[in-house]
Amino acid sequence: MPIRRFGGHRSLAPYSQTSKLSYGYTKMNISRSDYRVFSANSSTACTELAKRITERLGVQLGKSVVYQESNTETRVEVKESVRGQDVFIIQTIPRDVNTAIMELLVMAYALKTSCAKNIIGVIPYFPYSKQCKMRKRGSIVCKLLASMLAKAGLTHIITMDLHQKEIQGFFNFPIDNLRASPFLIQYIQEEIADYRNAVIVAKSPSAAKRAQAYAERLRLGLAVMHGEAQHSESDMADGRHSPPLSRTTAGHTGLELPLMMPKEKPPITVVGDVGGRIAIIVDDIIDDVEDFVAAAENLKERGAYKIYIMATHGLLSAEAPILIEESAIDEVVVTNTVPHEVQKLQCSKIKTVDVSLILAEAIRRIHNGESMSYLFRNITVDD
Repeated sequence: MPIRRFGGHRSLAPYSQTSKLSYGYTKMNISRSDYRVFSANSSTACTELAKRITERLGVQLGKSVVYQESNTETRVEVKESVRGQDVFIIQTIPRDVNTAIMELLVMAYALKTSCAKNIIGVIPYFPYSKQCKMRKRGSIVCKLLASMLAKAGLTHIITMDLHQKEIQGFFNFPIDNLRASPFLIQYIQEEIADYRNAVIVAKSPSAAKRAQAYAERLRLGLAVMHGEAQHSESDMADGRHSPPLSRTTAGHTGLELPLMMPKEKPPITVVGDVGGRIAIIVDDIIDDVEDFVAAAENLKERGAYKIYIMATHGLLSAEAPILIEESAIDEVVVTNTVPHEVQKLQCSKIKTVDVSLILAEAIRRIHNGESMSYLFRNITVDD
């Protein structure tokens, strides 16, 4: 009879009697229990995801106090022993991004100095991920943040739908980039009554690969919008167009380089048929919604009778909820990687999909040393 190990004890029970308990979703806390789950956020609204995850794991949320002092300094107090344990820090990113980052750094360092064995950050939306390329005379802030997290003591990160997959190369420790697409696809199949008459839309050519993945899984058509202004990618805003310094030199005067012709955006066009169809725009982040509102109006003009927007991270900054409410968009579907309860009170079109299940399973598998490939079934490198 095979010998099974659970929590460090020997068990002579047959495999058929134990496998359901040790590997199922229903009782995730059956195996090793020497781990803790903390929330690194001082905002009550932001701890909702942490509570959902711990309920699925069957564990109590770790006892800690995170608050801002009168001079706005961040203070963290861990109220229980973590010596020699795996510690998971769940940090959702509210509107005050920089405060959330400091809370995560200070808590990670507090756990490190408290002799935690491993410190794993669960950061569903990774902040500053849009600043992962050189712009003008700026810097790659995302790489700086990766270095700060490593210095604070983090040994592993669980995140979801990074803005660019290449961001994983900024870290010198493991990072698991989970996907929200299975949950959003399930929402399309269950909540959009006539989704078979839909077409997946990429609002720019750069989003075509993500849209193609959705279209192939749902067996739907694909449309791509072209000609939309991409201000963040504009060469005219780049420092390469700065005038050269005026210097008087007696030597070489420089080489005459070929003149690069400036880019000229064509009028907005839609490649693909959306007439009489449901248009589903997919993206990873919806923050400033002006581009989405303009895309929805353009699709309406071309005959689409319903407009849905599917995105993993619903930042919905500034006046986004009001703009959505007054636009041609019928529904905006985002996950709970970012708290947006206030925005939902301002706009009835915003719907939320819960992704705590996959985050809880990732925590369980990492702690138990199990393979993470189960969470990436049928997901290719290009997805």
